[in-house]
Amino acid sequence: EVHVVESGGGLVQSGGSLRLSCAASGFTFSDYDMNWVRLAPGKQLEWVAGITKDGTRSYYPDSVKGRFTISRDNAEDTLYLQLDNLKTEDTAMYYCTIGPPDGRWYQRPQGQGTQVTVSS
Repeated sequence: EVHVVESGGGLVQSGGSLRLSCAASGFTFSDYDMNWVRLAPGKQLEWVAGITKDGTRSYYPDSVKGRFTISRDNAEDTLYLQLDNLKTEDTAMYYCTIGPPDGRWYQRPQGQGTQVTVSS
């Protein structure tokens, strides 16, 4: 059974940074491409980053490219998302999930998510 625990969110000013973590268990983490997605109030789930299972390739939508960096540590079964130069529109609940790294589809988020709030 897929089990993930996201952490690292918080309140930050515009232009600030955060590093999110996703601790995975219940499946062979290194066998799966992974993604980060986010859900903002009143909006649909949005894909924000994906990484191949070996960690060699990553993908981003234009909205976050150059500001977000996804990475993973397969020895620790952990996925990361570095968020830099944050904007108020990045305010959302962030989730990690399994799926192709280009975000064309992804599993429904299984974790509780971690809240990122960016103030102006």
